[in-house]
Amino acid sequence: MKLLIKGVLLLALFSFSSCASLPKPEEMKKDIAGFELPKLPLDGKAIVYVVRPSSIGTLVRFNVYVDDKEAASEMGYTRGNEYIYFSVEPGNHQILSLAENWAEVNIVAKAGDTIFIQQDAHMGIIMARNSIAPIQNYVGKYHIKHSTLGTIIKEEK
Repeated sequence: MKLLIKGVLLLALFSFSSCASLPKPEEMKKDIAGFELPKLPLDGKAIVYVVRPSSIGTLVRFNVYVDDKEAASEMGYTRGNEYIYFSVEPGNHQILSLAENWAEVNIVAKAGDTIFIQQDAHMGIIMARNSIAPIQNYVGKYHIKHSTLGTIIKEEK
């Protein structure tokens, strides 16, 4: 019975999945021509966009933290096809994402930078797992243009 319940839960988590592939780089660049990001870097800071472009595991939220795993460091969370953004001071930072697991990536931010990070969902044991990695600016802009805003808890770090 437990196995059946776990199977039904996993099926529900991934029932809204999509397997769409990205357009060619030229097509993405053409699509975002003239597109303005919702928020630009503040003076003396960098801005980080975390985008989750897939609807896989959309019921599971992926919480985003900066520099540590403390509740005070949570910047917000995404669900499928959502993004968030937040400002960071120039310097080295660790961006962490929590689902069934912790995923992390290190960045070096300079004043005026716009940094794009992608979250990807994977099948987990109890719920969706995640991974994160930096992506190219045009890919990040493309995903943001075709996603909705997630939940921002803090815009500043």
